[in-house]
Amino acid sequence: MSSSSSQSTNVQPQAEVTRLLAAWGQGDQAALQSLMPLVYDELRRLADSYLRRERGGHTLQATALVHEAFLRLVGHPPQPENRAHFFGIAAQVMRQVLVDYARAHATAKRGGEWQRISLTAAAQADAAAPLPEVELLALDEALTRLAEFDPALGRLVELRYFADLTVEETAQVLGLSPATIKREWQTARTWLSRELRRSG
Repeated sequence: MSSSSSQSTNVQPQAEVTRLLAAWGQGDQAALQSLMPLVYDELRRLADSYLRRERGGHTLQATALVHEAFLRLVGHPPQPENRAHFFGIAAQVMRQVLVDYARAHATAKRGGEWQRISLTAAAQADAAAPLPEVELLALDEALTRLAEFDPALGRLVELRYFADLTVEETAQVLGLSPATIKREWQTARTWLSRELRRSG
């Protein structure tokens, strides 16, 4: 296949995703049905990324996490500005699914499923202010406090850690420079590290 044919093949799905996102944001529920097959693989990768951070032994699978997130998105259509923004929204929904699941299983014995989550995946290169392994519910509470303290930092953490977006993708969603994202990400990590160790 020629390079021009390959580029055309790649551009067409991207353009269709953009069109469907716009239609969905305007309330067209049928657009979401058409959108899902185009973004399912990426949503599944996102769900896998979430679940890899959890300890083994849990019962919720990546497919179930994607499907539950899909059902919640159907009920409350957002207005995504672009592809990266959509995955940020999807990650936020998945986070809520996992938090709800963890709360429902709060009586499980300590060390059991959904107890602890690793916070190192999104910033392997950031040696400063390493974040501890923490309980998912504690992380959710800390992020809620961070969002109250600084909504922009809370949003950044959701995009970088939960949505697994790159620095460049996060900059695109937030309308900031990559340099600013790197600086703010370090600030958020430092704040969370202090907060989680204090509450832990």
